[in-house]
Amino acid sequence: MKKTFTFFAMGLLGMLLGCGHSVAQPVHGAVDFYSLSAQTLDGETFDFEQLRGKRVLIVNTASECGFTPQYKDLQALWDQSNHEEFIILGFPCNDFGNQESGSADDIKSFCSKNYGVTFQMMEKVSIKGEHVHPVYQWLTQKDQNGNSNANVRWNFCKFAVNEEGQWSASYLMTTSPLSKDIKQFAGVQ
Repeated sequence: MKKTFTFFAMGLLGMLLGCGHSVAQPVHGAVDFYSLSAQTLDGETFDFEQLRGKRVLIVNTASECGFTPQYKDLQALWDQSNHEEFIILGFPCNDFGNQESGSADDIKSFCSKNYGVTFQMMEKVSIKGEHVHPVYQWLTQKDQNGNSNANVRWNFCKFAVNEEGQWSASYLMTTSPLSKDIKQFAGVQ
């Protein structure tokens, strides 16, 4: 059934159920963004402290989704950006339509072979349910980020965190990584 969804149907679903596009006036959150960490696909700890002073785009990804071709645009955005000022973190997730069932090695191989992904990919995480990863708790809960509640209801929702570690925007899965707003956030012409 998951393969019978057309891109149009997925777009409609995204508009009806998506994480929405939201822009907020950044304020200091209850949890410091830089105190967070996650594991990379290689199993290494990635401390968010190293993101201090950078703009960060966080995307929940999946290999078998109608939006999977966004990997190409995410990579293009990454290639065009100044890596000293901007970073992309991809978080594979199997919570939506079981569209990321592979292992870390499977995900790494798929991303490299099909899209030439060189931006930072993280471990597969849960975004909904009882075991929500702390990064997604921070992204979706105002009491964590001090700015806005957000709902992630499908793959390829995007979150922008400014260079001061403040939640600044969320974007629907239907929003291209090469949209004007995201390119401007990334510092790309």
